[in-house]
Amino acid sequence: QVQVVESGGGSVQPGGSLRLSCVVSGTISRLNGVQWFRQTPGNQRELVAIISVDGDTDYSESVKGRFTISRDNVKNSIFLQMDSLKPEDTAVYYCHPEVRRGGGVQYSEQLWGQGTQVTVSS
Repeated sequence: QVQVVESGGGSVQPGGSLRLSCVVSGTISRLNGVQWFRQTPGNQRELVAIISVDGDTDYSESVKGRFTISRDNVKNSIFLQMDSLKPEDTAVYYCHPEVRRGGGVQYSEQLWGQGTQVTVSS
């Protein structure tokens, strides 16, 4: 059983910072690319940041320069450092990793975490 667990959400004032963590546990061969999404009520999930297996990163225009995605391949962990937070960053943030699994026949699987709430308000 492979699990994806996010943590680090909370409430912060505008201009503040939060660091989200995502840990992938269970038996996997490799942690491939990982994406962070966010979602507000009544809206579709919005892609926020991407990190490849090699560490290449990309960001949505709305967070570029304020958010930083990183990974620890030894601990199968992914982080999202969020600085200069704005009220419009308020959302539930989801980790979306792709993992390689299997014994003799390997296959890729995309997973979702349960989400962590981020609230930016004065």
